[in-house]
Amino acid sequence: MTENIKIIATNRKASFEYFLMEKFEAGLVLQGSEIKSIRAGQISIQEAYVDLPEGQEAWLVEAHIAPYEQAGTYFNHEPKRRRRLLLHKKQIRELWNNVRMKGMTVVPTRVYLKDGRAKIEIALAKGKKAYDKRATIAKRDQARDHERESRVR
Repeated sequence: MTENIKIIATNRKASFEYFLMEKFEAGLVLQGSEIKSIRAGQISIQEAYVDLPEGQEAWLVEAHIAPYEQAGTYFNHEPKRRRRLLLHKKQIRELWNNVRMKGMTVVPTRVYLKDGRAKIEIALAKGKKAYDKRATIAKRDQARDHERESRVR
């Protein structure tokens, strides 16, 4: 059983802004014009986050899916509407408990198509302080310099 995965969008800023603890795969409840736009690569999750009101449901908030041009005005969707995430109750409860008790947040890390269906990878995350971000930059620069030196040799 091979999985066909095509990555549509990634949130590169998430790993810089947060410590990503645990990752989950969730389905998205979409309208017809939204899935067409996602397949065309017209989605941005840079400012998006996951809302868990009372630990009952999970919602993707502030994700921008561009309107699909061929859909016309009547059948098109609102670009920044809230979209429901499909997760098991146990997963939602686990996320809710971590967000409520430990002061963490849930951020989307990437959107992809898996066997023709739109999926989103979300991560339980803890915010980095300024010195953590500086350490990440220093580590990345050091790795880049080391790679450059090994190429010269």
